Amino acid sequence: MPKFKSVKGMQDILPEEEPVWSHVTGAAVSIARRFGFAKIDTPVLESTALFARGVGEDTDIVSKEMYSFIDRGREGEQGESLTLRPEFTAGVMRAYIENGLSSRPQPQKLYSLGAIFRRERPQKLRYRQFNQFNAEIIGSADPVADLEILLLAYTLHKELGFKNLNFQINSTGDPECKPRYIEALKAYLAPYAEKLAPTDRDRLQRNPLRVLDSKERETQPYLADAPHILDYLNDECRAHFNELLGYLEALGIPYTLNHRLVRGLDYYTKTVFELWGEGLGAQAALCGGGRYDGLIELLGGPPTPGVGFAAGIERIVHVMREQGVTVPALPQPRLFVAYQGDAAKQAAVALASDLRLRGIGARIAFDGRSLKAQFRDADRYGCAYVAVIGPDELAAGSVTLRDLARSAQQTMTRESFGAWALQALAARSALTVS
Repeated sequence: MPKFKSVKGMQDILPEEEPVWSHVTGAAVSIARRFGFAKIDTPVLESTALFARGVGEDTDIVSKEMYSFIDRGREGEQGESLTLRPEFTAGVMRAYIENGLSSRPQPQKLYSLGAIFRRERPQKLRYRQFNQFNAEIIGSADPVADLEILLLAYTLHKELGFKNLNFQINSTGDPECKPRYIEALKAYLAPYAEKLAPTDRDRLQRNPLRVLDSKERETQPYLADAPHILDYLNDECRAHFNELLGYLEALGIPYTLNHRLVRGLDYYTKTVFELWGEGLGAQAALCGGGRYDGLIELLGGPPTPGVGFAAGIERIVHVMREQGVTVPALPQPRLFVAYQGDAAKQAAVALASDLRLRGIGARIAFDGRSLKAQFRDADRYGCAYVAVIGPDELAAGSVTLRDLARSAQQTMTRESFGAWALQALAARSALTVS
């Protein structure tokens, strides 16, 4: 038989890793709700055309990284091209339009959590299936909406224990001022075009702003003196950006103007940002996002402003491990139900089932193991108590309760045992670890 392995660029999340994953995702959901966000779930599969139009055909995501296929059509017909979502925002905007969310009170504050797929070259912290926490504020052009998105990202990472957080921030303007800057950038780079890396020569023709974001070594010397887009903003974009910066300064949130920050997606307008912190080395960005005021209109909806960000859960988990951040253990049953003999086994199964229905965590042994082996199992699982039903207990309708820490035990009726378990749960005793 062949020995199967996970698909290249994808990973398993093992049980011992679950506590930190649950801690991170639980914190993200809790903080999002604290900020007034509601959850929206969208399908993993969307029309390929949605991402081509929304994200941009010239972006690396659409041109190189999407997992797309032709769906099976009716007999004699070609099916639709579908794509595993490479990002959340386009799908959320599609859901906003399709489900008439524009008719509800605005703005809509929405968050999502789930798997994202990109066929990137596998490397540290870059997987082909990864998980994102995504947040959007749709329906407000107020710079305070931008601020809320930044504060949500900042609060999440700060409460998870990250240090030296700093926003890298820029404005990419709007459809009025952005073209003027693009022409200025192309004019500046034109004399150096043949010296740029091949990928950047191509970008200069198709998507000049992406050259600013280049990581190619050959291109770097020619970017230091490139014009700054902030010098080309119109009055509206400049006022919007300055108001946002004023809020950050008033709140004492650290930020750095990064004139080369444009992000990799075509739909961004005005504010773009990344949150940087310790623990990632050269890959300092923990998360990023920005404003996308024209995206819903581009996808066929009414003109609607929006702003959002996305954070990779794998990236957060990695940094927490690197920094030695401890997380609470997940709740586990601390009561083990043991038995001797087949008849007692039936009674033990019934007891464990009754305890669980009452909200009390309980484990039970499988495979008819000896009583001694069951006690070893209880110790291995970190249980504090063992409830034993043997022939004597079965005949008397009782349970023998063993306190493993104190090596003490007592026998009580089934009814008394149930009352004890409920009382222990109400008192938050060691029956369940949290």
